Amino acid sequence: MQQWPDGNEVAEIAAFAAVAEQGSFAKAAAVLGRDPTVLSRRVQSLEQRLGVRLFTRTTRHVALTEAGTGFLARAQAIAAAFDEAREEAATHGRGEPRGTLRLALPGTFGRMWIAPYLPDFLAAYPRVRIDASYSNQFVDLVAEGFDAAVRLAELADSRLVARRIAPRRRLLCASPAFLERYGAPTRPEDLQQLPCLVFTGLASHPNWTFGNEQGERVTVRADGPLVSDDAQGLVQAAERGLGIMLSTDWLVGRELALGTLVPVLPEWLPRDEGAIYTVVPSNRLLPAKTRAFIDWIASRFSPVAPWRAGLSVPTDR
Repeated sequence: MQQWPDGNEVAEIAAFAAVAEQGSFAKAAAVLGRDPTVLSRRVQSLEQRLGVRLFTRTTRHVALTEAGTGFLARAQAIAAAFDEAREEAATHGRGEPRGTLRLALPGTFGRMWIAPYLPDFLAAYPRVRIDASYSNQFVDLVAEGFDAAVRLAELADSRLVARRIAPRRRLLCASPAFLERYGAPTRPEDLQQLPCLVFTGLASHPNWTFGNEQGERVTVRADGPLVSDDAQGLVQAAERGLGIMLSTDWLVGRELALGTLVPVLPEWLPRDEGAIYTVVPSNRLLPAKTRAFIDWIASRFSPVAPWRAGLSVPTDR
């Protein structure tokens, strides 16, 4: 059975955390409405309980020791978990998701395929407020205070709890006019003689790697008239017949449906890692607002993602 702290120990931890966060006993005392000497006694008592010094003190300065820094991080995590538990209990009591939901969304994908749905989510959950951040950079959910994120990649952060909500497939595509002018390549090696539109955000840039059902693997170095970190700009250039583009199905799904772009080398699939996921710092005490969003956005991408509806493009290798 876990040993719960008694009232005195809770007061000592609160005093320690306040001093650490404020940087002085006087400022912490003002925040807590206590006399500085009371806080000093509580911190000393806590250090005696633990058998380790938590602060180094001078007449003008208070600084955390190495042990104090580690203890503060643990104490703050416990306080955050307690706040989460209170919010979750209150939410379950009223049976309705509520509060501010902070989301970290990938820039282009988020604007194309999540932002249009957010008004529907807010209509379904009127007591939730969304604070959405759009960026192609991975954020630290815990350090930056996000409730959930959507990510398009192979996930390596073992601290996060992920839910796969849709596949993500890469493919080569070009405009019909481009293929009429240059001819369609028959093997990946042909791409080295053709103008390509190159996205610098690809992890393997400037190399493109492909595989076929026979197990062959081919890597080519892509080059051409336009190299950019703006994927949407490359799509527009591809529609204008400027080159062949290595893209993802969610980015060019509309163009494929309209026929302004068509698949190239469909029997050679680009090497692709990952899918589309929602991620949260932890499943423990997941607030109802976060769980509601994850379930809701997953339902929008199932059983068929909207960008794949009615398309005939490569799926699995």
